[in-house]
Amino acid sequence: MEAFKSGQYKQQYQYKSFMPTLLKEPFEWQSEAVIRLLEKASTKLGELSSYSMLIPDINFFIGMHKTKEATTSSRIEGTRTSIDEAVLDEKNVAPEKRDDWEEVQNYIKALNYSLERMDELPLCMRLLREAHGHLLGGVRGKDKLPGTVRTSQNWIGGADIKSARFIPPHHDDLPELLSDLEHFWHDEEQELPFLIRTAITHYQFETIHPFLDGNGRIGRLLIMLQTMHYDLLDKPILYISDFFEKNRPQYYDALMAVRTSNEMDHWLRFFLTGVIETAESSMKTFTQIGELQTSYEQRITMLGKRSKLANELLVKMYSNPITSPRDVETELEITAATANSLLKAMENAGIVLESTGRQRDRLYVLHEYLAIFRA
Repeated sequence: MEAFKSGQYKQQYQYKSFMPTLLKEPFEWQSEAVIRLLEKASTKLGELSSYSMLIPDINFFIGMHKTKEATTSSRIEGTRTSIDEAVLDEKNVAPEKRDDWEEVQNYIKALNYSLERMDELPLCMRLLREAHGHLLGGVRGKDKLPGTVRTSQNWIGGADIKSARFIPPHHDDLPELLSDLEHFWHDEEQELPFLIRTAITHYQFETIHPFLDGNGRIGRLLIMLQTMHYDLLDKPILYISDFFEKNRPQYYDALMAVRTSNEMDHWLRFFLTGVIETAESSMKTFTQIGELQTSYEQRITMLGKRSKLANELLVKMYSNPITSPRDVETELEITAATANSLLKAMENAGIVLESTGRQRDRLYVLHEYLAIFRA
């Protein structure tokens, strides 16, 4: 990476846009720090993958991981929705918070769509365009050409292009750059470790900035798609946005350092550190969930004849940890009186907590479980 040149500026009409180096050039590096971090990150991913196989019914909990990723990745872009709000039904979201809530829901839709679509499509720009259509469809970015690669110049930072912090490539250069990026994902002649390939891809994608809006969110979603595409993980359980959000200034600086000073080594170290910390955090989360599951099972056995229904409701709340008596009535196909008495019994057992304080339209929260993802 010592010889790496990130690109050059091209004079446009009244500004200069950045044209990144194509990725078809071979990559080599001698950084001991990167090698050590790569070994540790690969080990941690292996541990996480093995760990996930030991968690019973892990698919119940993946939904909450996706919600946390959607909330955090959107927060990096300025959306202000907490995970408590993200799991609410739309009817329970305050009107002034609904726009942000809808953006988070769109991210979840884009993520779920992409995972399902990968059964039919390889990793490609078509897949990302379709995901982008789901991300921006019907929300504040709906006028930013959802699902379409931009055909005009955009910029990062600053009120206008003259004061921009960074100006991505001119739109006329995008066909060549995106074709090169797709080739890089599948280039078997480049003997690059898949984690290094994923890190370089994120830098290149964010530098190209192929859409008018939503590039950050699609770029971070792409990281997860690559871990699945390259079989680094069997389940979609590595979501690095939390690390990026906690280290937001360093995240942006590390990307800019590549563009301004050719510091690809620095970006790789930052990215691999994020993979390590995220994998460790994910394993900790699964450990906490396992311990809480055991506690729930013990408390449910104390509910006597309500135990079977309580366990059915608990399984549903692992995916959506906030519910109402009416929702319980519908989902479990029981009477309103039974739904209310079941929730009251689970509240007395400390499994759920009523969060509104109202006599009507009450909401019950699987509070200890939600707190794991809120932390």
